[in-house]
Amino acid sequence: MADHGNDDGAGSETVTAPRKKRGLAHALAASRYSFQGFRRLMGEAAFRQELLGYCLALVLFAVVGAEVSDYLIFTVLALSLFAIEALNTAIEEVVDRVSPEFSLAARHAKDLGSFAVFCLLVANGLWVLFVVLI
Repeated sequence: MADHGNDDGAGSETVTAPRKKRGLAHALAASRYSFQGFRRLMGEAAFRQELLGYCLALVLFAVVGAEVSDYLIFTVLALSLFAIEALNTAIEEVVDRVSPEFSLAARHAKDLGSFAVFCLLVANGLWVLFVVLI
């Protein structure tokens, strides 16, 4: 399991891994780790822009009278985008920590993460266009 210490995202600190928890304590700890991940992701301009785009698209859906199913599909697409953005940020942080010097493999890892985000941005954009124009 990943280290879920109090790292502020700088990537230069080493923290002790927390002891494994079980049952309700595990669920609460996992929720806390997820919230810490969300807070870390809020530090990324790309994520803030994606979140803003999601909110603006919801307003646009309301203006055009979108169906409930349109909102649901868009929300699933947006959550997928946010998840991939989080994974892309994680890849970038790990690559920067492990390979601070230039490396072709590091560049490829970052480019592949970026491409994954791009694919979901296109999927989200296409869905918004479909709902608004059709």
